[in-house]
Amino acid sequence: MDMLHRFFRLHELLRARHRPVPRDEIASHLECTRSTVTRLIRTLREYGGQIDCVRGQGYRYKQGAETVLPGLWFTPGELTALLLAQRLLEDAEPGLLSAALAPVRKRIHELVSAEHLGGGELARRMHLPRVAGRGVGHSFESCALALAQRRRLDIEYQPRSAARPPGRRSVSPQRLTRWRDNWYLEAWCHERGALRSFALERILHAQPLDLAAHEVPDADVAAHFDAAYGIFAGPPRQHARLLFSAERARWVAEELWHPDQRGRSLPDGRYELELPYADARELAMDILRHGRHVEVLAPASLRAAVRAELQAALAQYSPPSGADVLTE
Repeated sequence: MDMLHRFFRLHELLRARHRPVPRDEIASHLECTRSTVTRLIRTLREYGGQIDCVRGQGYRYKQGAETVLPGLWFTPGELTALLLAQRLLEDAEPGLLSAALAPVRKRIHELVSAEHLGGGELARRMHLPRVAGRGVGHSFESCALALAQRRRLDIEYQPRSAARPPGRRSVSPQRLTRWRDNWYLEAWCHERGALRSFALERILHAQPLDLAAHEVPDADVAAHFDAAYGIFAGPPRQHARLLFSAERARWVAEELWHPDQRGRSLPDGRYELELPYADARELAMDILRHGRHVEVLAPASLRAAVRAELQAALAQYSPPSGADVLTE
């Protein structure tokens, strides 16, 4: 048990007892020597702990004294968890909230260094690469603040289509969602009178307004954004049935494609997966990454869309008529 952990254990022991605790009992409880107990008592007093030494009986907090430790204090396990959370945030979106978190990060590293928890090694030995992330833009903090304070936002939004100019919207934030290394603001759009999803990197400017946000029940938000497959919102319109080869079955069987998916292993080792979707575009991309190891069984429209994509891809690799096939 390290010194910081013992320090906390001593504080909790004295706070829980209504009688003096003998030095030997403290040493046994903290798994340390009597001299270590003396040092811990002295340190606790230095941090404001009002401790009485009752001759022949032991130590106790003074009756009616404040027994809350001042400042930022964590157990070794909590410090490690904070380091992990900090590293996850930094790798998930470099620079995000870095200025706001700098004082806390500095204090955490001071505590970690003092207790020899190897914080530098932990951060150095974690590798959390981002894949195909588009960045978060400049409006994350404004959106998060409006979301927390339940205020409306005035946003300037650039649609992904180059043919459409930026436009202004008044929205009531409902959720911030991270999907496949990209951030989205899910909000009630007052111009459309409906829920909409806005890619954060496409929000050019966001200004919180002195107006209360329009509240949408959590169940309605989840039903709109979470019911169908992927980032495309709306109620599911169809169910896809996919058949995976035995080679891919053991991987796909352990993957969560959608909370309402249904899967079953077939006697020949293949795996059949069924899931709801509203828009086929993202689902088709995920199907195509499995190549020949998956077949779309239903619906016919999804099967046709995947087949068309495969035929178009094959055409790009097919040599022109009469041309020689390149070999190595």
